[in-house]
Amino acid sequence: MNGTAPRRGGKERALARQHWLVKSEPEAFSIEDLERAPAHTTSWEGVRNYQARNFLREMEPGDGVLFYHSNASPTGVAGAAEVARAAYPDPTALDRRSPYFDPKATRADPRWSVVDLTWRATFREVISLDRLRQVPALARMILLRKGNRLSVMPVTPAEWKAVLGLAGSKG
Repeated sequence: MNGTAPRRGGKERALARQHWLVKSEPEAFSIEDLERAPAHTTSWEGVRNYQARNFLREMEPGDGVLFYHSNASPTGVAGAAEVARAAYPDPTALDRRSPYFDPKATRADPRWSVVDLTWRATFREVISLDRLRQVPALARMILLRKGNRLSVMPVTPAEWKAVLGLAGSKG
C-alpha cells in the first residue's frame, strides 16, 4: 500500500454523496468532544475490524456521518459530522505506546486506516436505539440488525433523511 486508500471512481461517485454511521463510547470520545476539538475536527482512529476499516476506505470528503453513542444511557445517534479527509494510514497502529498498536502493522503495510471527521451538529436529544427501531423507514438499517457490532457502517440516503428528520435537522 502506498499510503492512499483505494477509491471508487467515476462520475457516479462525484455526484453521489454517501452517508455513514460511526460508533463511539461517549466516555472515550463523544459528539461534544468532537465539537470541542480544534476546528471541530479530529481523526477517527483505532478501528480494528477489517469490514469497518474497508468502510473507512470508501469515505470521501463531504460524506455525511451520523455519530452514535454506544454503551451509554441511552445508546443512540447523538449528532452529525462530515468526512473532512479521506482515508490514510492510522499512525496509532505503529505507536507502541498506543492502545491501538498492532505489531503486524508496518510502514510498508500499515493495515489500518483513519479518516478525519468534522463536527456538524449535536442533537438536542440522543435519538435512542429504541426510537430508531420504531421508524419504518429504518427497518433495514444495518445498525438495527441483530448481532451487528460494527463501529463504522454505511447509511442509505433514505435512512440519513429519516434520522435527521427525527433530530429536527435538514441535510
